[in-house]
Amino acid sequence: MVVIFEDNHIIAVSKTCNEIVQGDKTGDEPLSETLKKWLKEKYDKPGNVFVGVTHRLDRPTSGIVLFAKTSKALTRLNEMFRNSEIKKTYWAIVKNSNKIKGEELLTNYLLRNEKQNKSYAYDTEKSNSKKAILKYRHIAKGDRYSLLEVDLMTGRHHQIRCQLSHIGLPIKGDLKYGFDRSNPDGGISLHARRVSFIHPVSKQEIVIEAPVPDDRLWKDLERITLSVDK
Repeated sequence: MVVIFEDNHIIAVSKTCNEIVQGDKTGDEPLSETLKKWLKEKYDKPGNVFVGVTHRLDRPTSGIVLFAKTSKALTRLNEMFRNSEIKKTYWAIVKNSNKIKGEELLTNYLLRNEKQNKSYAYDTEKSNSKKAILKYRHIAKGDRYSLLEVDLMTGRHHQIRCQLSHIGLPIKGDLKYGFDRSNPDGGISLHARRVSFIHPVSKQEIVIEAPVPDDRLWKDLERITLSVDK
């Protein structure tokens, strides 16, 4: 866990693919508890420390997770997430393919299978399906892999993983959605890169960016992106 932003109301961490946001059946310590201990020690606080979970990030996904340090901030951030007032941008690594466009808007209907913990994408509406919309841009190309920047317009279960797989672009390492082999660290190459929003208390614009994972491919593709931006 690496803390990348903190003020009196909000704290953001950059999580690895091996960390969980909230407790689950594995019994592993969630980030919410790790963060409580970190805050208690940092500020030498007596008694309990408040840490509110505002959203989740799949275990195999890395990147930014926002937490609230006060109940007031938690209520407001939860409302902002519900109203799509917090913009989330992801980076995803996929194999080079002629299916990749420079920029594309994807609209599908997702059906979630609870037993499989998996979603299925359809081009037309199905009973109990939920509309899913995202836009991706092709921002870097290496020898074998490409880097996509993904903006979410909706927040559905496994949305990015499912929609990219549906168009023949499964995320590197994502066996569940059709990639041919796993990553050495057991995660998938999907990274919550950036969040931007108006601070619920100060009303200032906040932009938080998480560094890419400490991995050669991630670093190489990021370097290409930065050189293109220049």
